Amino acid sequence: MELRQLRYFVALAETGNFHRAAERLHISQPPLTVAIRKLEAELGTPLFERGARGVTLTAAAEAALPIARATLAGGEQFCAAVREGAKGERGRLRIGFVGSATFELLPRLIPAFRTAYPLVELVLEEASSVEIARSLEAHDLDVGLVRLPLLETATVDTRVIDRDELHLAVSTASPLGGLGRIELAAVAGEPFVLQSRISVLHAIALMACHAAGFTPRIAQEATQLSAVLSLVRSGLGVALVPSRATAAMPQGVRLIPLAQRVPIEMGVALPRDRPTLPANNFAGLADTDRLS
Repeated sequence: MELRQLRYFVALAETGNFHRAAERLHISQPPLTVAIRKLEAELGTPLFERGARGVTLTAAAEAALPIARATLAGGEQFCAAVREGAKGERGRLRIGFVGSATFELLPRLIPAFRTAYPLVELVLEEASSVEIARSLEAHDLDVGLVRLPLLETATVDTRVIDRDELHLAVSTASPLGGLGRIELAAVAGEPFVLQSRISVLHAIALMACHAAGFTPRIAQEATQLSAVLSLVRSGLGVALVPSRATAAMPQGVRLIPLAQRVPIEMGVALPRDRPTLPANNFAGLADTDRLS
């Protein structure tokens, strides 16, 4: 049995007339008549009672008509799903992101992507940039929002989608809290709270301090940026964090701009081999968002 036969059956059932059914189907009447007879022969039972004014459904056909309609609808849904999947408009997208992406980047990109691709299921996973790159290589993630540059060589493609700069995070209880701008060298004697060594921000902070002429005294390390800010609030030290962290600044912590700008970048990363269509769509949207 073919979907074409079911389509003919439903058209004839709804019009009750071979001629009108053929017109609806955009075919001539003889092929319709032959198709219905073949369907009845295949099923081993009549589907229609023929009369001078047209046809009426048999009891068997009455029972089967709702299922025939549902089957045709399912076939149309299948075709639509295939077309949408072929364009990356349906499916599942696994996104890895670094913690600082939650300040501004994710809140911009996720609603825009959901609006553009509502049939794509999103699965989000927070990790470090290095971990995201490894997962992309293994195809355990489809796309990543990472801090650049990556600390390890990876077979992933990256492009910059957001630029920011480091600010100094200090406790408002600190004498530094009232400053409007600060030389990084001025806090050479302060204890520092840094993100863990697997973080790109750890390396960038160290390089910034070395460029300012000192090696920071690391009092504490933390994996998440939120934990770094919490430790700063607790008075354990100062920290170098993205200026966009202002969006999630806890009470009792203040960001101070640096006199010498320290730029940082965020990028979108894709596996170099076989990126998925939804991942390409997400990366394209991220590029568009950057340019808008």
